Parts: sequence; structure tokens; C-alpha cells
Amino acid sequence: MYALLLADTGLSVGQISSLFTLWSVTGVLAEVPSGAWADAHSRRAALRAGPLLTAAGFALWVWAPSYWSFAAGFALWGLGGALASGALEALVHDELARTGAVARYPAVMGRARTAETLGVVASMAAAGPLLEAGGYTLVGLVSVGACVLAAGAAHVMPEHRGPGDGPHEADGADEPDGAGASRVRPARWPAGALLLVPAVAGVWGALDEYTPLLVREAGAGDGQVSWYLLVIWAGAAAGGLLAGPAERWCGRRGLALLLVVSAASLAQGALLGAPLAVAALVGLAFAGFQLATVLADARLQRAVRGPGRATVTSVAGMGTDLAVVAAYGAYGALGASHGLTFAVLASAYAVPAAFLLLRR
Repeated sequence: MYALLLADTGLSVGQISSLFTLWSVTGVLAEVPSGAWADAHSRRAALRAGPLLTAAGFALWVWAPSYWSFAAGFALWGLGGALASGALEALVHDELARTGAVARYPAVMGRARTAETLGVVASMAAAGPLLEAGGYTLVGLVSVGACVLAAGAAHVMPEHRGPGDGPHEADGADEPDGAGASRVRPARWPAGALLLVPAVAGVWGALDEYTPLLVREAGAGDGQVSWYLLVIWAGAAAGGLLAGPAERWCGRRGLALLLVVSAASLAQGALLGAPLAVAALVGLAFAGFQLATVLADARLQRAVRGPGRATVTSVAGMGTDLAVVAAYGAYGALGASHGLTFAVLASAYAVPAAFLLLRR
């Protein structure tokens, strides 16, 4: 509801766009430093602090609405998101590795992404009734409460960073006196796996913002759009649940095939004129892309060596943010119908598919 709040406060389109830009830039600039801080200090602390910063931003919006409070809130939200990005994946991976269950990482993260998607759907369903019942104040209170619950969930997550813990000892094994725990060595970063994550996640991560326009262009009425979007996001939720089983059979060629099939489904669905067919095929494509995103992250986590796991993952997150921004720009520059634009951008997945097939 924040776009409505900004408009109802009296901000112009230009002011709203400047706030969105500030939000994106803050996240990009904070990604790598926040990941490095999480590696050097505590990933769990980063996961606790992120939602609380976001909560502070939401509180500013509701109780002191103005352009500058909105700007401060977006900056806090961007910083909060950056703190969580990278730290979550690193914490989950290393704690699973410590207990000898690292093979479960794709399944665990797949379920987490499914829960994230379902949370978005639930919040979309709740926002309208909350707004009608108590206006932006009630929406803000519930949003702050959700952030506090997220911080509480982070607080109870386990974290073992002592010198005797398995994954960290292994990470620094080739450094004298454990010196590897104090720095990140860029030369050991897996460049191919780092590039794969934004190449997989960037385009569909941007296109999801335009799915309402695509469905409406296909003939859905304004009151029906949300129902078709539920079909699309049900597909994304299902894709996350498939990550565990898929990890066992989806190697490089399997991941490349998954990207090609998903891109073909996206392009075909976008060019159809019936809203239900559009929603079904785009939902199938999003299931494949969600699955591919989790598998690409799993490949990155397997490839990381050294103590800077959260830093490396944050770099991948920054790359994804930049890829999303680039996709936004391409979408506007094409100037075609939504269906044709979706189909053209789907062709971008030929690049990571070829990369997977040709790279040793």
C-alpha cells in the first residue's frame, strides 16, 4: 500500500520515482558492506537488525508522513534488506554444514522461498481489509508488527561461529593460525557461480512487477486481475518446494534445460490472448524460474571457499539488484505491448543456458 500512501500524501510522480530510486540505490550500495559485516561479526545479528530497521522506516511513514520521512524510511528499508541478503543464506548453509546436513540446503531454502511467496500473497489479501478498517495507521501497525516478528524469528536461529566449528575451521584451513577468518579473499570467489545467480534471478524478478498489466492486457477485468495473479504466484510457490528433489538430478545440463523450457513457457504465455492461459503458462514459467533461482544459489554456496560466505552471497544479491534495474530499463525502452515485451525479455535466458552448457 505504500505507493497509495505516497500519492495520498500529495507527492508527485517525480517525487515518488525519486524515492524508489533512493530505495534501490541504498540497497545496492549496502549489499557488500553489510555482507562483510555479517561475516566479521554475526550473521544472526544482521538478520535481527534488518527487519527492525525496516520497521522503523514504516513507523516514520505512518506517524510523520512527508517527503523527507519517506526518504528516510526507504533508506532504512534498503539497508534492512541488504543486511538480510547474504546473511540468511550463509547462516543456513554453515549451520547445516556444521550438523552434517549440508545436502539439505536446496530443500530448506526452497521451502523458505515458498513461505516468502505465500507471505506476500497473504499480505496482499490482508492489506485491503486492513486499510478499510483502520486506514494507513492500522496497515502501518501490522507492518511494524510483522517486522518485529521477523526479528524474533532471526533471534532464535542457531549460530555457531567459534574456532572449533566444522565449516568455519574448514574455511580457514589453508590460512596460518586461522587468519582466514579475518578476511575475504576475492581470488577465491567463484566468478561463474556469482554471475549465474543474477543471470537467473534478474529478469523474472523484474517481470513479476508487470504481471498485473500483462493479465489485464490479455482481457481480465480490474476486479479479476488479483485472482489470475494468485495462479501465477501459486506456480512460484510450487517451484520452491521442488528444489530438494530437483537438486539430485538437475546438473548443469538439467539447469540449462529448465531455463530454456521456463523461458519458452513465459514467452508463449505472454503472447496468448486469454487471461487464464496467460496466468497458467506464466505461472508454470515462474515455477521453473523460482526452482532455478534456488538451484543457482545452491551452486554458489557449494562453490564458496573461505570465510566470506555472506560477503560473496551479498555480491550475488547486488548483481541481481542491478540485473533487475537493467530489466526495468529494457522494459521501458522496448515500448511494445506487454505480451511482446515479456517474450523478448524471456529470450535473455538463452545466455545463462548457453553458459551452463558450454562452460567446463
